[in-house]
Amino acid sequence: MTSEIRALFDRSFPELRWSESQWAEAEARLRVRRLAAGATLFAQGSVSPALFGVLQGAVEVRFSGAQGQLSVVSHVEAGRTFGLASFVTGLPSAYEALALEPTRLAVVGRAAYEWLMDDVPGFGRALMREFARHFDGNLKLLEAARHRSAEDSLCIALHQLRQEGRAAGAGAGRWTMQVTQSELATRANVSRQTANEWLAQWATRGWVARGYRSLEIMRWPVPATSGPAG
Repeated sequence: MTSEIRALFDRSFPELRWSESQWAEAEARLRVRRLAAGATLFAQGSVSPALFGVLQGAVEVRFSGAQGQLSVVSHVEAGRTFGLASFVTGLPSAYEALALEPTRLAVVGRAAYEWLMDDVPGFGRALMREFARHFDGNLKLLEAARHRSAEDSLCIALHQLRQEGRAAGAGAGRWTMQVTQSELATRANVSRQTANEWLAQWATRGWVARGYRSLEIMRWPVPATSGPAG
């Protein structure tokens, strides 16, 4: 478990510097929870019992609208954290979290959280930076859903997936992203048909190539309001 805990904290809070005694203390204070594929960790409207970090597997964070429609906020991969806002405030969570596959989580309960905040220098600032990154990404998706074109919404969803670590460099300026067309459409709050049409246009432009449950990206699409793609 030690290597997984270190990988989680190194990825989420790379600016922190830990002593061996702090690593040992962290490992002693954190718990590990296992979830089967499809299992719900906490429901929308309930209070998150901890700050969670994904050690292995993936968690889908999503919420239901008034008409029962589902909107995916993010897919939390190994090395990322979630659940902070509800846990810290004690307020009902605005979303639910469920495992997409067999998943192992690091559980930062109240005592562990207080130790990290009080006794690990810089942890509070690092946590705030990670939370702000999540918040900014979610605001961009909300803006895209309400005020932007379908193409802009898909661009923003694609870049958020990149920020979440879902894209791997494939050499020669190319990236490979493990994502389904359905997931991308849900993220961008557009229909699957609309996502398919824009992916086809991007492929014609030479920006992407579609594979089985994946995209190869040669040129990152950007929202029309952000200037030319780099």
